[in-house]
Amino acid sequence: MERFKLVTACHLILIEKNQILLLRRYNTGYEDGNYSVVAGHIDGNESVITAMRREAFEEAGIDIKENDLEIVHVMHRRTKERESIDYFLTCKNYSGQIQIMEKDKCDELAFYPLNELPMNVIPYVRKAIEYCQNNKMFSVYGW
Repeated sequence: MERFKLVTACHLILIEKNQILLLRRYNTGYEDGNYSVVAGHIDGNESVITAMRREAFEEAGIDIKENDLEIVHVMHRRTKERESIDYFLTCKNYSGQIQIMEKDKCDELAFYPLNELPMNVIPYVRKAIEYCQNNKMFSVYGW
């Protein structure tokens, strides 16, 4: 019997001066036109920290050292298609210039005030940002 499998993803909660880094999805086939944070799936044979470092570089051109990443929220999420575990991480420091690295998947990458997020932030991401601000370590979403 094959066991049930969860999709696992990592999301970067990068906050500077009460503003959060958001990207607008474009041409991906999932939530296009809506805002999210830098994020991606764990590819397998990599830790959540390694995956977050990879995604931060692939999507935003920044390098984050392992010791500068911290898990601040975990969400067990369900949609009609699947269940997933989403890790939300923050970083203390990074190097490099923030820039759109995947122009075929993102058409905007900018900081937005935490108290004035765009209306079209993906709902589970909006909720996770709220939980992170309130130091809530775990949540379930979609049940």
